[in-house]
Amino acid sequence: MNLKDKASKMAAIYKENKKVQAVLLAGSVSRGWEDKHSDIELNIFWSEPPTDDDRMFPIREVDGSIIEFHPFEEEEWAESYLTPQNVKFEISSFLTTTANTWIKEVVKEFEVDYGKQCMASSLFYGVSLYGDRVISEMKKEVEVYPDQLAQNMIKENLALWSRWNNRYALLDRNEWIMLYDLMVGVQKKLLGTLFGMNKLYIHHPSFKWMHKYSEIFTIKPVYLDERLSSILIQNVHESIKELELLIREVFNLVEKHYPDLPFLPGYKEKMSFVRPENKG
Repeated sequence: MNLKDKASKMAAIYKENKKVQAVLLAGSVSRGWEDKHSDIELNIFWSEPPTDDDRMFPIREVDGSIIEFHPFEEEEWAESYLTPQNVKFEISSFLTTTANTWIKEVVKEFEVDYGKQCMASSLFYGVSLYGDRVISEMKKEVEVYPDQLAQNMIKENLALWSRWNNRYALLDRNEWIMLYDLMVGVQKKLLGTLFGMNKLYIHHPSFKWMHKYSEIFTIKPVYLDERLSSILIQNVHESIKELELLIREVFNLVEKHYPDLPFLPGYKEKMSFVRPENKG
């Protein structure tokens, strides 16, 4: 039995609870990206807050072993468990009203919040396992990625200069932890910019599935995946040069596809500054 079949069987248990309005298969399995390490991610949409017993019932039904069981926080109930067949389930539960509010904030109010975009992305790619009408209505809301959201994502992520201007000082000082943290942060910012330009909701707040992005981006620098990987594993001096080149290419793509963004000249001017050496 494949992971989608296992997800369907689990959804059948969740839908026994009358508070459950819909079950969505999300994550790598819904996208066809699963591998031998993949778990099954289910989003459960509730008409009213689930009790701990509501959440525990499906786990007991399959004789599951709890890995984590979190209290309600940031508008979500989350737990993970392992079945006797060694299949891991990751469950994210939301009120249906919360999901609809988040969708509105992303597609109508153009919020760049990554957690809310992940909800939109899960719905866009996800597979309905129960509550087709509820899921279908939410899917319709996220079908079209707003152009204003794309512009907001570019504005938010292309502002790279905060610490990037210090890169050579960090390199000279052998501040490896700070430098690599900075380099990874810049890569995330570039990916956020590319998600906006490609009008794709953020898939994961930490940019999981990075090797798939070259497949789904139509607007991108050449050899994007290979270059992102090489920046993290090659000589650090070469990595900085490669990242500088990648930044320029992303700027050029923004100027090509969004030439009228009013903040671009100011961004380019600030990006040209590098922390000077003290020659005294």
